[in-house]
Amino acid sequence: MRVDPCFFCGRPSYPSKGITFNRNDGRSFRFCRSKCHANFKLKRNPRKLKWTKAFRKAAGKELTVDSTLAFGARRNIPIRYDRDLVQKTLKAMERVSEIRARRERVFYKNRMKGNKARELARARRLVAENEHLLPRLRGSEKKRMVEMGADEEDLELEEARLRDGKKAVSRAFGGEQKRLKVRIDDDVEDMEAGVEDMDVEE
Repeated sequence: MRVDPCFFCGRPSYPSKGITFNRNDGRSFRFCRSKCHANFKLKRNPRKLKWTKAFRKAAGKELTVDSTLAFGARRNIPIRYDRDLVQKTLKAMERVSEIRARRERVFYKNRMKGNKARELARARRLVAENEHLLPRLRGSEKKRMVEMGADEEDLELEEARLRDGKKAVSRAFGGEQKRLKVRIDDDVEDMEAGVEDMDVEE
């Protein structure tokens, strides 16, 4: 059974599946599905569509130069049937597929190396550029706290608590999570999660 690759996207096109297009000059094109056939008729370039193998290879997302890829080349050489040769060929196909899968995993790991550090640096840069959008105390609340005798450290702590409170609200959104506020005289009150932090009143 010969499994030809799709002419457009490169996926395997199995016998009796997909579409075969025979052109007037005698060349035949195999497509794995109608999506590839329609894009071929629209004369689209497979290298410009992100879901094709041609794009992934051109963009450096898949192995392009490897000895295991040469085994998939088409060879129209008639050979006399031999049971031992067939068994050896099947074993070799399994071994080649294992080696190719292992090399693809190594290639992917090398390609993604340092990706988390880059994302973290990008996120930190985004926060630093848009720091003015972070939640802060309103002017009236600052004025009220200063009148009550709060210093700059208390204001910073209050802003940090406000940011943490906003995060807690977003985490508990849609749920029925509740916190308990405990007093020294052992009274317990229910309190919605994220609205206030747990504190002990004296």
